[in-house]
Amino acid sequence: MGALADEVARHYAVTLGQGIDTPTQDYLYNAAALALRDRLVVRSKRTAACVPAKRVFYLSLEFLMGRALGNAANALEMEDKLRQVITDAGASLERIAEQEHDAGLGNGGLGRLAACFLDSCATLDLPVTGYGIRYEYGMFRQSIENHQQVEYPDHWLRDGNPWEFERPEDVRVVRFGGRSEKRNDRGEFSVVWTDTEDVLAVPYDLLIPGHGNEVVNRLRLWKAEATDKLDLDRFNAGSYTEAVAVKNQAENITMVLYPNDVTENGKNLRLRQQYFLASASLQDVVDHWISTHGDLSGFAAANVFQLNDTHPTCAIPELMRILIDGHDVAWDEAWRITTSCMAYTNHTLLPEALESWPVALFERLLPRLLEIIYEINAHFLQEVATRWPGDIERLRRMSIIDENGERSVRMAYLGIVGSFSVNGVAALHTKLLCRELFHDFHELWPHKFNNKTNGVTPRRWIRHANKGMSHLIDEAIGDSWHRELEALEDLRPFADDAQFRKRWFAVKHENKVRLANRINEQTGIQINPDWMLDVQVKRIHEYKRQLLNILQVIHLYDRIHRGDAAGLAPKTVLFGGKAAPGYLQAKLIVNLINCVAEVIARDPLTSRMLNIVFLPNYDVTAMEFICPAAELSEQISTAGKEASGTGNMKFMMNGALTIGTLDGANIEIRERVGEDNFFTFGLTADEVIETRAGYDPAAIIDADMDLARVLKLIETDHFSMFEPGRFAPLTASIRSPQDPWMIAADFRSYLDTHEQVRQVYAAQDDWLRMSILNTACSGWFSSDRTIRDYARDIWHVEPMHRT
Repeated sequence: MGALADEVARHYAVTLGQGIDTPTQDYLYNAAALALRDRLVVRSKRTAACVPAKRVFYLSLEFLMGRALGNAANALEMEDKLRQVITDAGASLERIAEQEHDAGLGNGGLGRLAACFLDSCATLDLPVTGYGIRYEYGMFRQSIENHQQVEYPDHWLRDGNPWEFERPEDVRVVRFGGRSEKRNDRGEFSVVWTDTEDVLAVPYDLLIPGHGNEVVNRLRLWKAEATDKLDLDRFNAGSYTEAVAVKNQAENITMVLYPNDVTENGKNLRLRQQYFLASASLQDVVDHWISTHGDLSGFAAANVFQLNDTHPTCAIPELMRILIDGHDVAWDEAWRITTSCMAYTNHTLLPEALESWPVALFERLLPRLLEIIYEINAHFLQEVATRWPGDIERLRRMSIIDENGERSVRMAYLGIVGSFSVNGVAALHTKLLCRELFHDFHELWPHKFNNKTNGVTPRRWIRHANKGMSHLIDEAIGDSWHRELEALEDLRPFADDAQFRKRWFAVKHENKVRLANRINEQTGIQINPDWMLDVQVKRIHEYKRQLLNILQVIHLYDRIHRGDAAGLAPKTVLFGGKAAPGYLQAKLIVNLINCVAEVIARDPLTSRMLNIVFLPNYDVTAMEFICPAAELSEQISTAGKEASGTGNMKFMMNGALTIGTLDGANIEIRERVGEDNFFTFGLTADEVIETRAGYDPAAIIDADMDLARVLKLIETDHFSMFEPGRFAPLTASIRSPQDPWMIAADFRSYLDTHEQVRQVYAAQDDWLRMSILNTACSGWFSSDRTIRDYARDIWHVEPMHRT
């Protein structure tokens, strides 16, 4: 304790130059962060001294890390000591932790999964380095104004970041534009990418601690800077804007996470981001290998690049370019190396989410890369033609270059062709990839395809987020579950222990009070912690069906007003999530939720039983409050649309019961907890396909008076009196036979299942028993298990042997 207190005081007084007699929250936070960081640095150096036989590099456009202070304190097993130090300084650990901005490095499940994977890799002693982009601004800061989403800049770095290290000695040069020139030097043919616009990639390292060991791995993030920051001649001539134009254009690459790609400029910037990540990261790895080993022999056997979704798939032609143009490796050998190193994870079943970039854009930004992609495609189509002679339609379907309409590069196809492994992220997802989305490729290369069901780290999502429940579990079964989550199975007998159920209820209630206080601080809305808490927090998207949920809420509102409230128990329905700025239908759903919430809140009849809250700017920190408090987890995507989900796992771990479709990892959650402890509704993925052929929502609505009344309330502008017709696009989509999300088809089943939920919740002992069993059965969904699967089946990498 004394040493930590001395280090915090030293950083406060010396590093930060402050007077310790009048400590302030922000400087105390920075001093505490620096004191913990010092300890991580020591472990990082020991980890770096290990020389594993094989390394893994995880490339992702998103890493949704969450706050670092609490995670570092837990990993170092110093939270109690740090709390006492901060208390002695006249502050609270919770208050100083609020000074840390959530890192704006990701948006949703994809980025949070990447963060969980890095945590597990370090905890399992695996030599894995993450590569991403150091965005100056996050996607956006969400506010709800006049019931609508409004986006503001999320300048998460405005107060600095004490956890990062700039590494200027490892700067790389990334090239754009220019032209590709073929040269013949005395019979030796080569290609030179010339007249390019060059951008510097400056690395910043974050330290990723393992838990319960001494390992600290690294996440390297790239910041874009201009090669020449200022055109001095133009500046001196008075052309100030033009003088810094090159600098601004370069730095725009890493300015904002996910620029709106509805516009041509947005597409341009997103492709720049993706190539920037791939090129800088691969140069970094290859240059380090050459400096250590002298040549490329053994490179393929010692390195694996895991591509997290289609965003980093430029890495495949970029590695070819580096090998061929930079190191004179022959095509066949370069292709052997590349396809031995690259592994691709697919995260979507939505065809529109499989990125496809116009050839014209590629030609303008990355002419040399496009040449290599053409060559890859030519060799690949030759292989397809050999397997299926004369099948022109199959060649057209499988070509990396889509010739239909505007010619484009299919990035997912590039990822499959250039990788030795292609994995889905839940059993159903992988099955549907093989059967439908990538059927042709699975027929050609069945050995490439495999499943790795996602998982989440229990360190952040139970130990850190839910301390009350963690202590209760430790008392009951010991603490081995911290690193071996399947030990939670030992909780099963406690579901039948009345005294344990009572304590479990008390912890859940305390978490609801904690969340209620936070909601009140942020929104001014007061929720009643004695009411049931029904939660749907995730990215706002039509396939995730927040619209179906709010229809169910409107149905309850209608029931109460019709005097049909018998058996209803008071409940709070909590929504949270961001809609992409250009996704108008998703933003309209946010608008409807908030309009319904206000109508209910202003109505003395309904507000006594129903409370709807949309929590703005949902992020990792918000989830750390929501997840431990939630009692019902809404996982209601249209079956066959959600790849996996990870929120469903976090809620299950924290004792929430799931109402969900048989989609993504919901299926595996249900298998493990048992169908009696999971509220299932809706069409299956196969039934969705069968129903779509003759889908008639009008007939369904005519036959279901509850649904008809709900739609009538919306269409008669009950929730939009000052904007007639405001929500017409939403009801039109529900009524359309082309509705891919099958809202009308699943509505009745969803309502009936909610009635089952209410009946079980009324029998509190039964509900608590099911809650405990959900936590007890959640061990398989640890990201440790997922990463062990990756390490064994794809990466073939062993834990580091540390001295």
